[in-house]
Amino acid sequence: MNGALVSIIGPPAAGKTTLAENLCNLLPANLAREDYVNNPFLADSYVGSDAARLPAQLYFLVSRVSQLSHAKADGGILVSDYGWAQDLIFARLRLSCDDYRFYEPIAMRMAGLVRAPDVLVHLEADNSTLLNRLVMRGRDFERSMDESFLCSMRASYAKVAAEAKCPVISVDSTKLDLRRPTACSEIVQRIRAALPQKTG
Repeated sequence: MNGALVSIIGPPAAGKTTLAENLCNLLPANLAREDYVNNPFLADSYVGSDAARLPAQLYFLVSRVSQLSHAKADGGILVSDYGWAQDLIFARLRLSCDDYRFYEPIAMRMAGLVRAPDVLVHLEADNSTLLNRLVMRGRDFERSMDESFLCSMRASYAKVAAEAKCPVISVDSTKLDLRRPTACSEIVQRIRAALPQKTG
């Protein structure tokens, strides 16, 4: 087994981390979790500090390279609760033109260090559901995420899914409780079907 990477993409509060945790138990697999907790620039970048936005994006970039580069060598399945494309999506929406011009070539060069996903799971949900979930989980840095921002996120992830060069599993999580392992069983079956040689 050369290892397999399953990446989960979708707008904030679509259920990416919850699904990833369940997949790790059910497949089974190892988890690569987005390191927002330790990003020292993230909170300031969402409360009006433009100077913190570029460092916040660069922190995520380095963190993801560190996590996803292991998928090239390690055996078994790695599930990430984000996709590599997430960095460029957020960068396009949140960085100034000058900062993005600085950031993009770095991101493109570092993309060669990580493994492309073997399966992409695209989570969707309507704006009302996403906004309610954002309120319920109560992260301070997410308070500025409004309906317009979520619309842009959803459109960007839909484009990534449409252009993906690997199998894509699309899931509408609007009325799906991904906290229940039984709600994830069909997704597990579809992943295994997409990776027959790797999952056995």
